[in-house]
Amino acid sequence: MINLRAGIWWFKEDILEIPGRTIAFCFFSLLFVFPTITSNDYLLGIIIHSLLFALLAASWDFLYGFTGQLNLGPALFWGASAYTASLLSVHAKLCIWLTIPSGALAAATLGLITCLPALRLKGLFLGLVTLSLPLILTGFILAFPAVTGGDIGIFGVAPMSTNITYSYYVILVIVLIVLLCLWKLTDLKSKFVRTGIILRAIREDEIAARRAGINTTFYKMVAFAISGLASGIAGSCYAHTMRVVGTSTLALSFSFSVIVWSIFGGTGTIYGPVAGVFILYPLVEILSFSPLGEEFRVVIQCLVLMVVLLFMPQGIATWTRDQIEQDCPRCKLVNYRRRKYCRACNAYLHRDQGKTNEVNSNEIGSTNDA
Repeated sequence: MINLRAGIWWFKEDILEIPGRTIAFCFFSLLFVFPTITSNDYLLGIIIHSLLFALLAASWDFLYGFTGQLNLGPALFWGASAYTASLLSVHAKLCIWLTIPSGALAAATLGLITCLPALRLKGLFLGLVTLSLPLILTGFILAFPAVTGGDIGIFGVAPMSTNITYSYYVILVIVLIVLLCLWKLTDLKSKFVRTGIILRAIREDEIAARRAGINTTFYKMVAFAISGLASGIAGSCYAHTMRVVGTSTLALSFSFSVIVWSIFGGTGTIYGPVAGVFILYPLVEILSFSPLGEEFRVVIQCLVLMVVLLFMPQGIATWTRDQIEQDCPRCKLVNYRRRKYCRACNAYLHRDQGKTNEVNSNEIGSTNDA
């Protein structure tokens, strides 16, 4: 009974009292019941791909949004893990519970290798190096067509399951767990994991962080490895979902799509890229049924991007959070924006509005005296 009461209190205080977490809880609850609403394989497939793309975008945001390491080739980790899982599945006949971790470890290893240029380069120079890495891996794949399939790709990858609903729930649970881990690693208020503060310090001023005693080399390597690991999990699951892997998984256009999703949702949040993927990707897929064809859905997507980035430059998720949340000026606790007093310390929340009203009252009084 005590544990039940503690759980109810935690759910009320840490979920229902924070608008952003309430929205995330409702959203993932809807995803859990979605197969009971519809049994359409195409719609379930769109949600599965959205989940995997959301994990990939969140892993890119973990590296760039929190550490400041510009990676213009996120398709490298995705494609490498997909090829690793596919090769082990087709040639070694391993089960998916071995191929998926193997693909994730391969991507994490590539993350450590990619980190080597980041130790000496930063900004656009690092971005150009990471942009060329998927092209290099594509060249290796095309150079050994007997093993990798070359331009044709790898066919016959073992499916995650013959039941798409089972695959849906497996991927949903995996993605949710990894997203929670990424969010916890970046949480400033975490009492057990302090990497969030360290990564932000490296992003803001790496030299100052190094002078403060932070081993920036170690944490940058950790950030690249974790980003690669999370991307690798998504890429391996994608290979077993599609059952075919080609060089399109390493395409530059796909890397740019990941970056667009993340910026559209809002970088430095983890949940922003998730929101960006679930808004843009299903929109593009639904517009594919338009009689105007491919060009029409591309135009619509570009217009949506322009409007959002023009009026919400921090991303749609960040803008939405600012509209419904506010931090207490005294205890820094998150509250609903409609509240007047903090739910913890009872401090007045609308301090700026109070100052404005006080200034207006003084001006009116001065005018009357005159």
